[in-house]
Amino acid sequence: MKKYLVLLLILCLALAGCGRQSAQKEHTLSVVCTIFPCYDLARAVLGGEGEISMLISPGSEVHTYDPTPSDLLKIQNADVFVMIGGESEEWVNTILSSLPGGVRVARLMDCVDALQEELGEGMEEEEESGEAEWDEHIWTSPRNMRKMLSMVTDALCEAAPEKAEVFRKNAGEYDGQLAKLDQDFSDIAASAQRKKLVFGDRFPFLYFVRAYGLSYAAAFPGCSSASEPSVSTVAALVSAIKEEDIPVVFQLELSSGRLARTLADETGAKVLTLHSCHNVTLDEFQSGETYVSLMQKNLQSLTEALN
Repeated sequence: MKKYLVLLLILCLALAGCGRQSAQKEHTLSVVCTIFPCYDLARAVLGGEGEISMLISPGSEVHTYDPTPSDLLKIQNADVFVMIGGESEEWVNTILSSLPGGVRVARLMDCVDALQEELGEGMEEEEESGEAEWDEHIWTSPRNMRKMLSMVTDALCEAAPEKAEVFRKNAGEYDGQLAKLDQDFSDIAASAQRKKLVFGDRFPFLYFVRAYGLSYAAAFPGCSSASEPSVSTVAALVSAIKEEDIPVVFQLELSSGRLARTLADETGAKVLTLHSCHNVTLDEFQSGETYVSLMQKNLQSLTEALN
């Protein structure tokens, strides 16, 4: 349905005679991003030297997003469009193929080593498409974010070469923050008494646990549409918590937390939130939370879970 909706929106724009508007006004560098990690990187590099917008509104469910005509206009009028490029953004490919050109695209999955989605401990096998499915949550590893930062910086410098020096300076400062974050997580993982994380929720942290040598058990894969776990999944997670004396069960941001609380009631574990940074609440967005500030909050939760 999403594919047909996108085609219909493109047709409506074409019939309305909507074109690229940047030539009709005094030019200001325009950057459009799909989700929060893309937005955060572009924000850090721009440093206020341009206009930036995020298609997925704060607090909304990323996996059920449908583009609107105004979203398509934003994309076609942008100088730089920043996207992850995973399965949930396949609709973008149809839009980009219909544009006459002029939009510089930074597809961030192209700059990292993508991992295939996997069936982790506790998860039940879902219906398979027969094709390899790549885990799109690449930003959960700060090491990947540093590579993504480099791609975003290059795209912005190419779009506005007169501001390249400022952009690269801003990027260098943010890269330093990401490097510090990576070292902090490395230190926590190296000194941890245990290595397993348990999620009573979806699991978008595959890149994170691979980066720091951790293991996990979870109810659903990162982009699963399931909301009700099977009895066997609940039993497997309860068993994992009890057998390894796991002190913390994680839920994700914007989650109801119902399953995590159920597991906690059964085992005596504590429920904490581990922020995947996939999206933020409106309050977080308006208060200026960044990827780094949110992941810094995860440091304490991770320390409690691993010790």
